[in-house]
Amino acid sequence: MKKRISTITILGVMALIVTARARASSIGTIPEEPAATLLLPYFEVDLGNTSGATTRFSINNSSATAVLVHMTVWSDLSVPVLAFNVYLTGYDVQTIDMRDITNGKLPNDASVGQDPGNTISPKGYDSQDINFASCSGQLPFTQLPQNYIDHIRNSLTGKFTSFYGGCAGTVSGNLARGYVTLDTVNNCTLRFPKDPGYIGGDLTNQNVLWGDFSYPNSGFNLQGMPLVAVYASATDARTSTSGNYTFYGRYDDWTAADNRVPLATEFTARYTSGTTMAIGWRDPKIKQAKFTCGTKPSWYPLGQEKVAIFDEQEHIQLPQTFPVAPQPPEAVFHPFPAATQKILVGSGSLPVPFSSGFFYYNLNSTVTPAGAVPPIDPNSAQAWVLHVSNVNGGTFGNVGMLGSSAFQIDSALTPNHYTPPGF
Repeated sequence: MKKRISTITILGVMALIVTARARASSIGTIPEEPAATLLLPYFEVDLGNTSGATTRFSINNSSATAVLVHMTVWSDLSVPVLAFNVYLTGYDVQTIDMRDITNGKLPNDASVGQDPGNTISPKGYDSQDINFASCSGQLPFTQLPQNYIDHIRNSLTGKFTSFYGGCAGTVSGNLARGYVTLDTVNNCTLRFPKDPGYIGGDLTNQNVLWGDFSYPNSGFNLQGMPLVAVYASATDARTSTSGNYTFYGRYDDWTAADNRVPLATEFTARYTSGTTMAIGWRDPKIKQAKFTCGTKPSWYPLGQEKVAIFDEQEHIQLPQTFPVAPQPPEAVFHPFPAATQKILVGSGSLPVPFSSGFFYYNLNSTVTPAGAVPPIDPNSAQAWVLHVSNVNGGTFGNVGMLGSSAFQIDSALTPNHYTPPGF
């Protein structure tokens, strides 16, 4: 017999979505415009096949002023693995293939001080080309040594890395996984965002970066989605008031010193069972370092306040009520447990009772090991969700892939929390 959730629960979820949608217009969400930080929410590289799955993205400078970009590669459990700098002349574009990074080949660029002949990073007619003296000895990059390549690959596949004396990610065979952040900075360093001197020192608020990304040769052969643009402002009270949620809040002790707008906590997105991939990026709210191999970080798995699934006739079910794939209560149902992951909708990790419809995700979560953070609302948790679907049906990789960011319903600055009906 098919189980249905109660009418009061349906009305509670629907009312929450309507209310949240009305509030979102007044608080602003993450727009597609030049920003001071870009997020690649998920990447993967098949290390066992040189022509297999990879991830490519571009970093673009929207201004005539030359800028320096600090790129950090993170594991899927939010451990920083590699950091380096990319120099962009005015209106410059740099395309990066994550397969190159896992092979130790970093972008070839240099400011005018390291490239006086203007041959490595040539500038255009209307472009500025300046000298970042701190980049001498760092730019242009040479091939990374084999021990560092081993560190990158092991960290991104959940294996022991001697650099850290432990592990950094979940075990994933030959599939390297993680996410990338790209920040405007004022000098060349190898610091991670968690290191002293990065936020409040290196980091700048130059809202000039934009870019896109794709997953060629993967099981979801998606082309051309915008990188997540994270705007920065030192004058807006929402991004400069200590205790507020900011994008790098966990790395500046929630002082808002990074001045970056946080992402959303609630999303909605369409799906077709078996042909839609859901990508979820999460904030564990902890400065995660390496951990003992065979274990997981203290915050893992990340929970959520609510996941609900609608069909195209407005019927609704919650994952834990599925008659064909019974799930435990919401408190122990974890569709997006890591800092970043890719999940097939309709699989055991994210089962659905309907062939098509849409998801409502409320990914707010209290992370007990992190403490009562952010101070403004310890129950809030920024996130990002993408849905990638094969619009022609059939297997992934066929022509006709459609991908988009899930619609944002709120902001982590003023999150909407799910309160079960009757409470």
